[in-house]
Amino acid sequence: MHSVLVASNRGPVSFTVSDDGVLTMKRGGGGLVSGLSGVAKDEGVLWVCAALSDGDRSAVRQAPGGRLDGSGYDTGALRMLDIPPATFHRAYNAVANSTLWFVNHLLYDIPNAPHFGTRFKREWESYRDYNGAFALALAEEAGHGARVMVQDYHLTLTPAMLRAERPDLRIAHFSHTPWAPPEYFSLLPDDVGREVLEGILGADHAGFLTARWARAFVDCCAALLNAHVSGNIVTHEGRSTRIGVHPLGVDGDALWRRACEPDVESHMTALRDQVGDRKLIVRIDRTELSKNIVRGLAAYREFLADHPEWHGRVVHLAFAYPSRHDLPEYREYTAAVQRCAKEIEDEYATEDWDPLILNVNDDYPRSLAAYRMADVLLVNPIRDGMNLVAKEGPILSPSCALVLSREAGAAAELGADALVVNPYDVCETADALHRALVMPEEERAARALRLKAAATALPPQKWLSAQLNALN
Repeated sequence: MHSVLVASNRGPVSFTVSDDGVLTMKRGGGGLVSGLSGVAKDEGVLWVCAALSDGDRSAVRQAPGGRLDGSGYDTGALRMLDIPPATFHRAYNAVANSTLWFVNHLLYDIPNAPHFGTRFKREWESYRDYNGAFALALAEEAGHGARVMVQDYHLTLTPAMLRAERPDLRIAHFSHTPWAPPEYFSLLPDDVGREVLEGILGADHAGFLTARWARAFVDCCAALLNAHVSGNIVTHEGRSTRIGVHPLGVDGDALWRRACEPDVESHMTALRDQVGDRKLIVRIDRTELSKNIVRGLAAYREFLADHPEWHGRVVHLAFAYPSRHDLPEYREYTAAVQRCAKEIEDEYATEDWDPLILNVNDDYPRSLAAYRMADVLLVNPIRDGMNLVAKEGPILSPSCALVLSREAGAAAELGADALVVNPYDVCETADALHRALVMPEEERAARALRLKAAATALPPQKWLSAQLNALN
């Protein structure tokens, strides 16, 4: 039985299975995993997650009770749940990623979507079942009075379900996404919206990355549940939940150690051979609708049109890694990114100058190399809970200028020393890229130093400790 547990959809490791049945383990992907995996392992936390792939399911089926830490893998304390694939697909793709993600990132094309019919009701039942599987596993693994940290929009119902099973536990829920204001959150069917809010209010402590997202959640509770709000306490049906703001930062020392390893140095050499001594504008994202990659490329194209003096002197490294290709919207968005990149190449490339290097194959060491080489880092999401890329870049590049969307949660901490832009304004973003490139070195270095201090102010260990302390 464990005294501290973390629950999330994605776990700290993932598995692939070869044709001959051999399992290979690698580091899990995503910002949440990057932030928490080392801390959880060091602190002896039990991590409960879902099996996401055939390789994961194969590993789970070979492990007693899904406990992979007892199966010869160096995972830390880990239990992986083998949820039926059809249930997982409906809960993860149809509800979490196609509904809750779209609502909280304000992504819907409102005249055409959403459309909540009979099919959605079936999908919502699967989302309930998925959350119920987590609640049951946590109830089984938690010691008396244990503290349980439930993560993100995949598991909004789990706190209330777990509370019903184990009222002795101290439960926190943390949202790594933005939260929609009441008028947009109300796009959800009324009963679904109430269930999401009441699910999170099953926790003793509900955490958010910024005060803005916390206020939006509280406003939804007041508007949709008629909950009583007093300061940072929301009271509904006799239970009170404390609302906290915990802006997740980066472990700068650990990131630097990883970024100095030979595979990263090798990528730096290869990139330098490719781009020469030209200035580098870097972006590193998943090909996610909210990341605004197409407008970012359009801004670079406009920058090249407005500033011919930079032709041959600058290269844009755009790393747009695959995301959610089970969803047609994401496949089309990836295609749009590639079309836009080709248009830039066709218009501006010469025999001795490639103005844009687009990579769509995930490569973490190459990303770290790009950070270290960046003169400008472009982070322009249309809406983002935090955005750790905006924090990692200034840590690894001591003279990097940051062009940052005002809609990224990170802007609350980094905005004073970044060039802040409206992510919908391509002209403003193009101008910011130019301002970043011509920024005097002394100013660039001073800003970068302050950005680094802000980015490392609340690293994962302190971030987790602050929430655990809030449960005491």
